[in-house]
Amino acid sequence: MYVVTILTPTYNRKENLKKLYASLLSQTEKCFRWLVADDGSSDGTGEQIRKWEKEADFPVHYFYKENGGKHTALNEGIGLIETELTFIVDSDDWLPENAMEILLKYHEKYRNTEGLCGYSFLRFYPDGRVNDSFYPVDEKIDTYVNARINAGIAGDKAEVFFTDILKRYPFPVYEGEKFVPEDLIWVQMSGPYRMVHINQCIYISDYLEGGLTRSGKRMKIRSPKAMTERARVYLNDEAVNGKTKCKMCLLYVIYGHFAHEPEKNLAGGLKQKLWYAAGWGPGMVLYRIWKHKYGDGS
Repeated sequence: MYVVTILTPTYNRKENLKKLYASLLSQTEKCFRWLVADDGSSDGTGEQIRKWEKEADFPVHYFYKENGGKHTALNEGIGLIETELTFIVDSDDWLPENAMEILLKYHEKYRNTEGLCGYSFLRFYPDGRVNDSFYPVDEKIDTYVNARINAGIAGDKAEVFFTDILKRYPFPVYEGEKFVPEDLIWVQMSGPYRMVHINQCIYISDYLEGGLTRSGKRMKIRSPKAMTERARVYLNDEAVNGKTKCKMCLLYVIYGHFAHEPEKNLAGGLKQKLWYAAGWGPGMVLYRIWKHKYGDGS
């Protein structure tokens, strides 16, 4: 029985996918399918995946779409998934051989817990270091906002979601923009749903040059509507702490102006308009500095 679909969005990462594929072959528990969402690759990714479809000892599925950004590949891929769980694994990363075994163990323990949207495991770097930090309390059941944002735990973790819930929160698509930060969705899921936060590594991250994580500020400036919406979501969530909102009110002003949003729309989009007033002065200073340094992100 296949419990989880590993969803991998990819763009011209044919060579990097080989390490991920090898790690899937080595899994001690084969309770998964692998779905590769090709966001317009031109490097022979499709031919490589179709070869693996015939060779693998687990189901491999592939689809191609015109390039539109990782979030559009995720939306289309999630729409195709029928397994109970969805695990998003990037094309330049891979899994330790017991990842699926660990996941299945905890899923069997918690699958009937009311109000869960999924599990949050650890990511390690290739050298064995944890990405940012361990959770202070192992197997704590709490919201994303409380367990991550308010607890000050940064870095990336390995989230596995209940597919039926994930389908209810599609990534927004903005014309001309190819980046949407994933926490825009995770914060929206927080509150209505909680996660189990587990101090077990099921994911190895390798941040390659050219990847989204390393692409930095220019990438975000080129997607200002998405970044504005992210800040809006944080500012309108009553559970988010004040320290985080202070940062987000600056980003809201900065990216809102890169997006050429009218002032009245920006202020009107917040439940507490004082956050916009508080962030306007320093936000405009930073906006002008960033615009001088980065232009419009091009």
